[in-house]
Formats: sequence, structure tokens, C-alpha cells
Amino acid sequence: MRKKIATTLLFGAVLLAAHAQQKAGGISPEMLKDITSSYQETPADKAVRNAIAGNDIRKLTVNLDNQKDIDTEFSIRVPSKGITDQQSSGRCWLFAGMNVMRAKAIAKHSLPGLEYSQAYSFFWDQLEKANLFLQGIIDTAEEPLTSQTVEWLFKHPLSDGGTFAGVADIVSKYGLAPKEAMPETYSSNHTSQMSNLIGLKLKEFGLELREMSARKQRPADIQGRKTDMLKEVYRMLALNLGVPPTEFDYIRRDATGKRIATEHHTPMSFLEKYGDPGLLANYVMLMNDPTREYYRCYEIAYDRHAYDGQNWKYVNLPLDDIKQMAIASLKDSTAMYFSSDITQLDAKRGYLDVDNYDYASLLGVSFGMDKKERIQTFSSMSAHAMTLVAVDLDPEGKPVKWMVENSWGPSYGHQGHLIMSDKWFDEYMFRLVVETKYVPRKIQDIFRQEPIRLPAWDPMFAEEQ
Repeated sequence: MRKKIATTLLFGAVLLAAHAQQKAGGISPEMLKDITSSYQETPADKAVRNAIAGNDIRKLTVNLDNQKDIDTEFSIRVPSKGITDQQSSGRCWLFAGMNVMRAKAIAKHSLPGLEYSQAYSFFWDQLEKANLFLQGIIDTAEEPLTSQTVEWLFKHPLSDGGTFAGVADIVSKYGLAPKEAMPETYSSNHTSQMSNLIGLKLKEFGLELREMSARKQRPADIQGRKTDMLKEVYRMLALNLGVPPTEFDYIRRDATGKRIATEHHTPMSFLEKYGDPGLLANYVMLMNDPTREYYRCYEIAYDRHAYDGQNWKYVNLPLDDIKQMAIASLKDSTAMYFSSDITQLDAKRGYLDVDNYDYASLLGVSFGMDKKERIQTFSSMSAHAMTLVAVDLDPEGKPVKWMVENSWGPSYGHQGHLIMSDKWFDEYMFRLVVETKYVPRKIQDIFRQEPIRLPAWDPMFAEEQ
């Protein structure tokens, strides 16, 4: 009896499977036969298959025609001292923004070197992001859990990534500290476990706040509970990162390293002297996004690191306009916050070029999407922030290559830097933050437009890590 039932069930399953295969849009037996017969393994195909079976595809696709020595000389370069290392964290946005400031401070005060405390600023960044999430949950409490905004909030309660907006918001509000005043910890260098745990707690808090709102509890009570929640977040941050100092001594040294003074500072006084207090007013973000209209101003919802901060606005421009401002800044010895995709990176040489790897020849498949199409299909986006420090110009003043100071340590790439061809720059550069004095008046005027507001889940929101 059981055998008969089993046979009947099996026969029914076959019929169902056959029926499913015949459904329009599925892979029918005839289609499958056509597909499989298209691959007739040649000796060359077998050699490629054998090679791929035991090797990293990237190593097999290194384009030998593009392996000549890289010209490391640059006609225009901003001097810098000391390569930083974000280690296993997504804080590239913080390192890049601070590297811009520290290059100016080193030059202004003739310092042998300077590194700000990334842990200090990161502590406040995480607390502010926690509040941004919790207040966002309160603001959207009347919306269903299935609304796209609420879903986005619960998917992104906290992260270690960010943009220059975060540098401006956090540093302007909390000031700066030197690295020795609040050094790195394991959790600041390896952020995932801490961020995941705090994020998990925030999601729990978010549900509680929505429940309080559903019960029509007083707004003052909800805000009071939010404050208690932030106390727990503060505790978790303090245990992982240490307690941020409210004052400290800074040993000032001359260019030779000789101690010349001991200065007492608060984070705000240190920002005033050794940082840039004009982060919110003196910088603008430029974007190259060919999917949208150029010479228009945009802003992205929740593209800020603090609830009382401001959504960072940007003007979308053709690459030639952005390059002109970048060159003007570099000629004036001023580095810039720069972000891009890092596709086609030759890590061994620290070189970014569109011809570094030849996947098409190995696989016999072409990859033909342009920059616009890669953005539209979520294949490319701004993923990593660095500090633009150099450009090499030809006799006609056109850029040939560029160089960024990275935050992956001094042994990575070209002495801690990455060199990029101008052709690669065209394809994978997305954001540049420049001081307003290098921005033509006609571009500055665009920032006065009413910005086109984009949702938080827009591809251009992607945080640099």
C-alpha cells in the first residue's frame, strides 16, 4: 500500500515538473537541449576550464600588455606625511576627510606629522547614527512596517560606512582629538562585531518605540525612553572604544621632531587650531552621475550622520568640469575628499586602469556596459573614499593620471597610494568634495537651487567603506 502511494506521488511529481517546464518563460526541454549543445568543448576551452578550476580568475586575467612599469612622477602633488590604516573597518570616509585636514595642518604648522583620533570621531558618529535611526523610527511610527522608508531604516540601523557629510557633521559638532588622546582599540579597527551588536539592539529598540507610539503614549515619554536607549548605546560604545576625552594635552613638535611646547586643549579648541572649523560652510560635493541631468542640485534623504545635521547636497556635473576644479585645488596644494568604485584595481602595483584585467579573452564573453548602465543596474557605485593628492598633466594641460592617498596602510599599493589612469577616472570616479574657492560662480549658484530630493535607497546614497 505504501509502495503504491509512493509510486502515485512520484508520478504526480513528474507530471507537475513537466507541466512547470512547459510554462511560458521557463526553460523547456527543447530550450535546454539548444543551450547545452551550444557548448562544444574545444581543447582551448578545456585548458581554460582546467586553469580556472585551480586558480583565482583575477590572476588568470592579468593583462600582460598592461604590465609595463608605472610612471610614478606627477607634475602637481600635495605633500603629505604618514599613511593611515583603517584596518578591518568601513571608516574610509572618516580617514579620507581627516587626511584632507591633517595635510593642511602639517603644512600650516610645519609639523613632522599628525594623525587625528579616528576612534574619538567614530565614537560620536556611532552615537549620532543610533539617534538618527531611533528618531527616524519615531518620525515614521504611523507608517506600516512594510513601507519602504521603515524597511530601509530597519535594514540600516547602524553602519561604519559614511560620506563626507559625516565628517562635516561629526567634527563640527564634537571637535577633534589627536590620536594619542584616544587611541585605536580592537573594536575600532575591527568594527563589524560591535556594529552588528549595537544594530541588533537598535532594531529591538525600534520595535519598542513603534509599540509605544501605537499605544498613543505621550511624545515626552517616547523621547525619554529614547534617551534611555541611547544611554545603553553609549555604554556599549564606551566598553568597545573607550570614553571620549573632554580635554587633553598635546605635545607640539617642530619639523625635526623636537618637542617645543605642551598645549592644553578641548576637542573644539583643537579643531580650531589644527583642523578646519569651516567644514559645513566651505566645502561642496560634486558628483558625476550620467543617469541624471547635469547642472542640477540633488539631496538624498537620511544622507547625514546626525539627526540635527543636514542632508548633504551635491551638484551633478560632467567630468570635465569636475577635473578643472580638482586641478585648480591641487595646484594650490589642497588635497580633496575623493570617492569611487575600485573596480580594476591591481593591488600589487597600486594601479587602477580599465585594461588591468582581460576577462573577455579568458571567458569568451564581452562586458559592454558603460558607466550609465553600470549605475542603473547597481553594478557600480561609489564604494571607497580616499584623498586626492596628485595629478600629472601633459604639455597641453590635460590630465594623464591621478593619485590618491589611501587608508590601507603604507605597505599597500604604491607606498600607501593608488595611481589611476585618466581613462579609469572617467569610468569609476563618482564624488569629489572641494573648497568653495575653487568652484566657479555658475556652479556655486546651482547649489542655491531647490534640490531634487532622492530617497535613502538611491544608489548614490551608498556609503563609502
